[in-house]
Amino acid sequence: MITLRPSDERGHADHGWLDARHTFSFADYRDPRWDRFGLLRVLNQDRVEPGRGFGTHGHADMEIVTYVLDGTLEHRDSMGHSQTMRNGEVQVMSAGSGVTHSEVNPSPDDELHLLQMWVSPEQPGTAPRYDQKDYPRAERRGRLRLVVSPDGADGSLEIGQDARMYAGLLDGDERIAQPLAPGRAAWLHVAKGGLTLNDHALRAGDGAGLVDEPGLDLTAGDDAEFVLWDLPRPAPAPARS
Repeated sequence: MITLRPSDERGHADHGWLDARHTFSFADYRDPRWDRFGLLRVLNQDRVEPGRGFGTHGHADMEIVTYVLDGTLEHRDSMGHSQTMRNGEVQVMSAGSGVTHSEVNPSPDDELHLLQMWVSPEQPGTAPRYDQKDYPRAERRGRLRLVVSPDGADGSLEIGQDARMYAGLLDGDERIAQPLAPGRAAWLHVAKGGLTLNDHALRAGDGAGLVDEPGLDLTAGDDAEFVLWDLPRPAPAPARS
């Protein structure tokens, strides 16, 4: 089964300096139909004005993955990290027992465009941890590049959960086929451009959840940039009395 999540039906928060789109319930946006997708709790697509950002704030017991689409992100945290990120760079922050950080667009001129995704951890209360890595466009071109995994396979960043994230670029005649193992599900988010997923045309901001599907067939890319999460199959929703 493929469930589509159209871009224009996502939650929207316009804070002036921040234009945020929420695939799942987040902050003041609540939709019981789209509370999460299994372990994937948050998938936000944010645009941050030059010179603005999120001041120091705290997190605990969440695996936080950030992927920059355009512009520059400046990250500082209570573990002593001070890093910048640009397109193709992926950041994993395991908040664990507790961490504070800030995220700012340091550019005086250019907008920051990013995805931030939260995954429930396998074990609560672990020591906070941070890592970041650049994945060049050539490694994402016409393929699924593993960027996050529980075991750091193929040069990916480690996450404290049975979850894997791939990043990809698709255009023209390129085609990507990816099987799904039994008991697994997937969430695809098209961040930029467009593509076709198993005969479903998706545009920028669209998402799709796959459950009990044998795999994905990605074609007809139109300068598409996307991420794909491979996750345990979500538990069925409880029956209503």
